Amino acid sequence: MRAVELVEACHEALRIIDGWTGHGAAAVPVPARAGEGYGASEAPRGVLFHRYALDSAGIIQDAQIVPPTSQNQASVEADLRSMVGAWADLDEHALQHRCEQAIRNYDPCISCATHFLDLTVERT
Repeated sequence: MRAVELVEACHEALRIIDGWTGHGAAAVPVPARAGEGYGASEAPRGVLFHRYALDSAGIIQDAQIVPPTSQNQASVEADLRSMVGAWADLDEHALQHRCEQAIRNYDPCISCATHFLDLTVERT
């Protein structure tokens, strides 16, 4: 679905560009000033929250970015703790696969972004 939205957004951008007559300013000057701004944007894995503080020259003095992965971390870990016991009879490969599936339920992007799971099994 996101690919379809991307294609549509590109077509719309080209339509706007092609329709521009050259009248009016393409951009307006924005003077630098101190301030703080907040934002949130939706993604398939959750909401990204961010906050920025700027000084009077417009230079970022502080930024806080809270991605969905960190918001979901405690729940992911709790689910894995409760699920692994039920899957203890699986071999290591199958157990790792089940754990990865559980993690992707929270964060479908994580497996493409990094090698995210290093599983060590200690059986007693």
